[in-house]
Amino acid sequence: MGEGKENTLIRTLFVWVVLGAMIGLTVGTTTTFLLNTNDFLGNVREGNSWIIVLLPLAGLVIGYIYNNYGSNGGNDAAKGNNLVIEGVQGKARVLLRMGPIVYLGTFLTILFGGSTGREGAAIQMGGSVARAVNQFFHMSLIDTKIFLMSGISAGFGAAFGAPITGAVFGMEMVYLGKMKYEAVVPCLVASFIGHFTATGAWGLEHEEFVIQTIPEMTLLSFSKVIVAAVIFSLVSVAYCQLRHGIQRVSETYLKKNHMWRAFIGGLIIVMLTGILGTDDYNGRGLDMLQESFEETVPTFAFLAKLVFTAVTMGTGFVGGEAIPLFFMGATLGNTISTIIDLPMSFLAGLGLIATFAGGANTPIAAFLLAVEMFDGKGIEYFFLACLISYIFSGHHGLWPSQAIFAPKSRLYKVKENETIKAAEDNTKG
Repeated sequence: MGEGKENTLIRTLFVWVVLGAMIGLTVGTTTTFLLNTNDFLGNVREGNSWIIVLLPLAGLVIGYIYNNYGSNGGNDAAKGNNLVIEGVQGKARVLLRMGPIVYLGTFLTILFGGSTGREGAAIQMGGSVARAVNQFFHMSLIDTKIFLMSGISAGFGAAFGAPITGAVFGMEMVYLGKMKYEAVVPCLVASFIGHFTATGAWGLEHEEFVIQTIPEMTLLSFSKVIVAAVIFSLVSVAYCQLRHGIQRVSETYLKKNHMWRAFIGGLIIVMLTGILGTDDYNGRGLDMLQESFEETVPTFAFLAKLVFTAVTMGTGFVGGEAIPLFFMGATLGNTISTIIDLPMSFLAGLGLIATFAGGANTPIAAFLLAVEMFDGKGIEYFFLACLISYIFSGHHGLWPSQAIFAPKSRLYKVKENETIKAAEDNTKG
């Protein structure tokens, strides 16, 4: 390697490390604010259960914000994580205002009882911060895409206390079957800096889920894990299809008016809450998620959360879908533990990870999340479950803008480099 190339490499690495650290520091701070505020607002709602009746009005406010401030030059912040993905693909431009808007929308959704999570807001803020860095330093198109990925990594790593997972998630999220290794340095730096900023500098504490017993590794145990992983993958598909179906119907009949969509969605959530007579499925559901590792939870808890979250997110409320997927998988694992005859906490953990792997289409990141979240317990089982769930979920997922670099299997008749949305449309056609 010549001296000129060596100097270019050193300069490039220096820029990636410095700007990746800058993104991580900013996103780690904003994510801490997001999670602490979510906790506070969640406690306020739990102490004032009547507040759920105001969810339709909160929907009007969220819809008004997105209708009037969420779009610019054909780039619509209402696309959420899809806009960030399209930004990395070079098809769209992430808006600077996207982060603040999604934070405000998430706070309103959680305070008034919509079923949502956190990672969407953290990722979109990460995209906004990365866009600001790119714009300020006049980065090239290639570096713009790389720093958008590092924004994703910083948001995910800080939101879940999983820096290794965050680094890989930013590189794996955009394409099915392809990892963008060119972004490994800034993604790794941003994710670790984001994580340590949140936990070290600001003292953020993440939830802990403990697997009490790991089954002995036998052929029978692996067979049961495969069966369970297939079930979890089907749950992820059911959620994604219902959630996007609700979005298509509401956008078609209400002319993409976000105010009316969210208002009607809020009414439906209020009615569902009244019918069930419990608010266990409003908000993030962290209490029951924790309980699923320790004691028996309601048999159809996973189904209730699936419907509540699909209606919430499908009608224009915002936040994230990872925590709801965790909830669905963990509570379903809790329920089927007596049928499949595996330890309850183990199946809860397996469901949490496998359902996320199938929905997000990120099997490597999901596996690493299991390693970080469960201290490396049962890694053989989790690796297998992530791959099985990824394959059996087909070309469906949380984010229709994900591009298919290569089909998951030759059995799936899809074209390379088309999006999940296009693949689903072709299948229906």
